[in-house]
Amino acid sequence: MNEQRRATLNMTWKLVAIAAGSFGFGFALVPLYNVLCAVTGYGDQAKLLQKVTAIEHPDPSRTVTVQFLADVASAGGWEFRPEARSIQVHPGQLYTAEFYAHNLTGRDTVAQAVPNIAPSEVAAYFHKTECFCFAPQHFALNEGRDMPVRFIIDPALPRHIDIITLAYTFYDESSRVTRR
Repeated sequence: MNEQRRATLNMTWKLVAIAAGSFGFGFALVPLYNVLCAVTGYGDQAKLLQKVTAIEHPDPSRTVTVQFLADVASAGGWEFRPEARSIQVHPGQLYTAEFYAHNLTGRDTVAQAVPNIAPSEVAAYFHKTECFCFAPQHFALNEGRDMPVRFIIDPALPRHIDIITLAYTFYDESSRVTRR
């Protein structure tokens, strides 16, 4: 084998390894998120309820717009959307928003939603008390359901913030690569 061919083959294997590693990392994001939640306390129901009970005074004079976005991690297989694109909320008051998920994968499956909030500084003031993102969701073939997220915005939210975006990415867990 000549030197040029050996170098090309070596580079090809390196690129295949990088592509496989990237693909594996994509499937590892949901478990990594769960570990992050366990370490940081985000998603810990007891801590979330403590934060909510500490907020006692709603601010009816202030209105914040909460926008909802939904995305599916891979093309096809799911219908996932918020029931309302946005709502007006008063900090310090508990609200519920609904998302709809429909399993179009052609099989029973398990899915997990990973949240993101923007602007990032809002995360310390946005408290979810109940969320479909806290645990994997089991779906039967062709099952569709409404999934609630209950939240409260701390009245201490900086005054310059009047729009918050809560986005979810929905992952089909059953297609994840697992080690045996």
